[in-house]
Amino acid sequence: MEIKIRKNILEKNLTEAEKNRHFFREKNLFVLNMMSSPGSGKTQTLCRTLEQLMPDIQVGVIVGDICTTNDADRLAETGAKVTQINTDQFGGDCHLSAPMIDTAARKLGCDDLDLLIVENIGNLVCPAEFDIGENARVVVLSVTEGEDKPLKYPLMFQVSDAAILNKVDLLPYLDFDAPLAVENMKKVHPGMPVFELSAKTGQGFDPWLTWLRQQL
Repeated sequence: MEIKIRKNILEKNLTEAEKNRHFFREKNLFVLNMMSSPGSGKTQTLCRTLEQLMPDIQVGVIVGDICTTNDADRLAETGAKVTQINTDQFGGDCHLSAPMIDTAARKLGCDDLDLLIVENIGNLVCPAEFDIGENARVVVLSVTEGEDKPLKYPLMFQVSDAAILNKVDLLPYLDFDAPLAVENMKKVHPGMPVFELSAKTGQGFDPWLTWLRQQL
């Protein structure tokens, strides 16, 4: 019975995701779903990314969290259009669903945007299972998390179009094998581009920004 309920939820979400995809296509809008565990530096990565992309590229951001607007407030300081989804009203869901994105995107207003970034809720499991109508998915892994995360949570890396290994400025102070982490990512998703960077210092950002601009 539990399996049937889960299947029904995912099927309904897929239907709504296709509606989102049609809506975004009508707006000529590229949608990027950014996923990671909590504390990976996803918000700081996005802040620095937005600072580099704007004003040439008009960007909007949908931020997902169970509670607070902390990340949305930080991102709004870049000048991007930002709206918040708090899932505590939905029972504290650990992912964003396609219907949530539809409501938030219409609230945000997409007519003047080139790029819509969804900062998903920090979780390496659930967000990977929910299509929201995006064009691409990126997963952020930080050097403070462990090289084996791609092997422990393979679906997240299998469904992502690119990965970011963040906080590389901390490598001299940690017992972390960066080449092994990248190798593990490519074990579960061969050929996936991996960008090693520091959202704090800006190190390694150019290849990531080049890839993102190419998607647009």
